[in-house]
Parts: sequence; structure tokens; C-alpha cells
Amino acid sequence: MSARQQRITQLQNLAKERVVILDGAMGTMIQRRKLTEADFRAERFKDHPIDLQGNNDLLTLTRPDVIKDIHKEYLEAGADIIETNTFNSTNISQAEYRLDHIAYELNYAGAELAREAADEVAAATGEPRFVAGAIGPTSRTASLSPDVNNPGFRNVTFDELREAYKDAARGLIDGGSDLLLVETIFDTLNAKAALFGLEELFEEIGEDIPVMISGTITDLSGRTLSGQTTEAFWNSLKHVKPFSIGLNCAFGAEQMRPYVAELARVADTLVSAYPNAGLPNEFGEYDEEPEQTGAHLHKWGKDRLVNIVGGCCGTTPSHIRCIAEGVKGLPPREVPEIPKKLRLSGLEPFEARS
Repeated sequence: MSARQQRITQLQNLAKERVVILDGAMGTMIQRRKLTEADFRAERFKDHPIDLQGNNDLLTLTRPDVIKDIHKEYLEAGADIIETNTFNSTNISQAEYRLDHIAYELNYAGAELAREAADEVAAATGEPRFVAGAIGPTSRTASLSPDVNNPGFRNVTFDELREAYKDAARGLIDGGSDLLLVETIFDTLNAKAALFGLEELFEEIGEDIPVMISGTITDLSGRTLSGQTTEAFWNSLKHVKPFSIGLNCAFGAEQMRPYVAELARVADTLVSAYPNAGLPNEFGEYDEEPEQTGAHLHKWGKDRLVNIVGGCCGTTPSHIRCIAEGVKGLPPREVPEIPKKLRLSGLEPFEARS
């Protein structure tokens, strides 16, 4: 058994024992460092023709010390799983910075750096730590037109997305990720392209890697940007038998709870949730204190809604520490046995009645 497969088995066993802790926001922690354009460029990209500040994934190459320190802060706060700094490391997203040609390298280096941090903390504490290769939604959508005057127009194809996700995942796996996290999904068709690309990759390398799926509900109607309800979203993707299904971003814990509860009811796999630190204020900043977030997730754990919890926008190691304390000693959600029926989905779920 390979070292990765040993870690995967450890994670599967851990999820049976208790609620697993995911890390918090990377962008929030980077912003606190007050980095400059020079930090993003370093020597390698000093002559790049356009501005690079804001391309946080690039810091894996130009300021790996900063990214590794952030990983370690989350691990020391109690995170079992850390996400790679690769949210925008597809060639589609990096093309906006004219860096699409280094997408594989960004993913490989991001996984390698997170692996180093996880292994160092695991060795120091005697507790296993895991790396989730993060794959964001890209800056394009397959279901919706970016041109309100031309509803049929698309600025990306399914196959372009499939290849972009596949290339990113290859780098993440080669770099040492234990599992892959397809996250912040606002368009289910993008997710389908990602998951199809991942399945192709697994066949090519002869190894199955656990996949976490995390969607984003964009408003209080309980739908994704492309219009699906939470249950319809699950029906659309459950065929890949993911390691976990969940929600992240858009909402704080208070607003997200009903949709997490819906997933907990219908999903026959682990349920994850990593909300923002409340809703953003008028300046786009997040004010929810770590103790507030921890209290919300304590209630989720007490009601056995979740298996994996962490934080998204605005959260910090202090939030993760409070979340970990909030669910400490609480049993994880029991994965239900769902009767087999014909279940379909459009914007709404459909279940055939016998």
C-alpha cells in the first residue's frame, strides 16, 4: 500500500470516529501580510508584461514561505485537512494573468508545499494530517451566457473545462495530494466537466483518489447560480460516489444551515460545510468573531448534520480553533442508507414514486 493510500485509509477511519476539521480562508490570511507587486513577481516574473498582484496562487512559487506559514497556522489551530493554494490554478483562470502555461506547475508546487507542511506537523504531533488538492470553479461558466444580449453564447466549452480540470488535478496528485476538492461550484455543468476529467485521469494513472464536492448557494432561495436547488445539485453529481458532498462560501453559518441540513437528509456520503465568517459588511469585510462561528458549528455538530467542517471567506486560524473546539467530542453525522429509487434533476429534484 502506498503512503497516499495509507493516509486515505487513516482519513476514512478518522471520519467514522469524529467530525473532521478542514482549514480556513487562504485569501484572508494573504491579505493580512500586506504583500506588494514585488512579492508576486519575485525574480522569475520581474519582467512579466501585466500586473500580478492578486494572483494569490502565484505566491506558491514566489513566496512559498508565506504560503507554508499559513498552512502551518491552520494545522496548529486544529485542521486535519489543509487545502492547497490552487483555487485559481487552472489554465483558464491563469490565462487572465497570461500564465496559463504554468498551470500544472502551480498545482504541483501547491500540493508539494502543503504536503511538506502537513507532514512536518504530523511528525511533531503524532497525528496524521491530510492535503486536499483545491480546484476552483474557473472564471467561466458552461451553463450561462456572459452576454445578456446573446443567451446562447458561451465563452468556454465542456471539453475545454474538462481538460483544464484534468491538467490541474494531475499536478495536484503528482505533488502529493491525498484527495481532490472540487469547490465553490456555482454551475453544475462545470462540476460535471471537472468530475469527468478526473475520472479520465484516474483511469490513466490507475489510481482512484477520493473526491470532495462543494457547491455554493448564491442566495436565500437556496439555489446555485445556475438555478439548482440543493437536492437537485446532489442528484446531478451523486453518480460519481464522492468522498463527501457539501457547501461553502456565499453565506455565513446561520444562513447556510438549512441547506446543509437538506444535504444531510438526502446524501448517502459524508457531508462537509465551510461557511464564511458571516455575511460581508458594506466594505466587503467579514465581522463574525471566531467564537460566533464556533458556536454555530457546535449546534450543527450537536444536531449531527456534518462530517467535515471548516471555514471559507473571512475565516482565520482563530475561527478554525473555535470550530474544532465547538465540535470536539461530538459524534459525526451517521451516513444514512437511502432507498434506491429513480432520482433525476433539472433545476428541481425529481423522484419516481413506486
